[in-house]
Amino acid sequence: MKTHLKFILGLSLLVNYHSCNADKTYKTIAQTSTTTETAEVNKPSIRVAILLDTSNSMDGLIDQAKAQLWKIVNELSFAKCKTESPNLQIALYEYGNSGLNKEEGYIRQVIGFSEDLDDISKKLFSLTTNGGMEYCGHVIQTSLNQLNWGKNPDDLKMIFIAGNESFTQGKINYTDATTTANEKNVTVNTIFCGDYNEGISSYWKAGADITQGDYMAINQNRTTVHIPSPYDDAILILNNRLNKTYIHYGAMGQEKLALQAEQDSKAQSYGKANAVVRAISKSSHLYKNSSWDLLDALEMKELTIDAIPESELPTELKGMSKKVLKTYIAKTQQERNAITQEIKALYKKRREFIAKTQKENPNGLENVMINAIKKQAKKKNYKWE
Repeated sequence: MKTHLKFILGLSLLVNYHSCNADKTYKTIAQTSTTTETAEVNKPSIRVAILLDTSNSMDGLIDQAKAQLWKIVNELSFAKCKTESPNLQIALYEYGNSGLNKEEGYIRQVIGFSEDLDDISKKLFSLTTNGGMEYCGHVIQTSLNQLNWGKNPDDLKMIFIAGNESFTQGKINYTDATTTANEKNVTVNTIFCGDYNEGISSYWKAGADITQGDYMAINQNRTTVHIPSPYDDAILILNNRLNKTYIHYGAMGQEKLALQAEQDSKAQSYGKANAVVRAISKSSHLYKNSSWDLLDALEMKELTIDAIPESELPTELKGMSKKVLKTYIAKTQQERNAITQEIKALYKKRREFIAKTQKENPNGLENVMINAIKKQAKKKNYKWE
């Protein structure tokens, strides 16, 4: 059986979904030992659902996804809808794996729409491959049924599905699934892993046409090449400093802090340049950790310093008076802001360097996804800085 992949990137709000022209407001909640996720309301949102076919030897394409996740996030960080920077949520499914439930079409939701980029990375790295049946229509329909896509027509909502078997397999006809997507204002983009014309003859292009999505063909076994730059070492040093500004709180705080370090290590396993790209993502507005990081939670107005129970704080902060704690937090926030600005300045120089030295690979997962997102985003007044 040939290899497949379905990639769904999701970007959105956790609470409500609104248009590009709305003013920014915030929803404030009280927090105790149980952290409740909230998000800025009245901001535009981009949701991209990624459906991964994990049948047989999908390792090459999954490796592309792991290696290119942070590049895609970084490119999306430049998106603007009017004057707003849209929220990003990603959902991930796997399908076609014989280890999954047959009655459910060999499909599993790996993670629903989430803003937690570390958790998304963890789930992506956990995927393994196995033989199975690949039902494209079924997994598209499942993602449409299970995920909250919202009803605002101004939001950008996209599915990316990739593979190299016939698009017509399974009991659910792809035309029915994509028609449902069209009704929900969700664009289906198809990525065939192989010859462009073969993908057309096996109905991958037809699957995209119903929602006016993009059909693309890539070499799924192509190795991702990360180009080093003169700015990489400085960015990694800043990343180490950035990590020290995170103040965990709550029941899951320490675990999430450890997850952050783990995903730094996972990125490093794909090479130094990939670790750099992740560090850049961590300096962007898309990297949100309000569920466990005190600074992000305060910035998002999800809690106040006066309302934080001492038992929720890390050991080194327990016993501090509220006045001393406020001073410490303000100083740490100032330090984080300075570090992220330094990383962004170096990223700008790095982008210019890479643009001059790297030949674009139009046949790679990263480029076909970014190009499709930008093309479809223009229809809804999204622009790139």
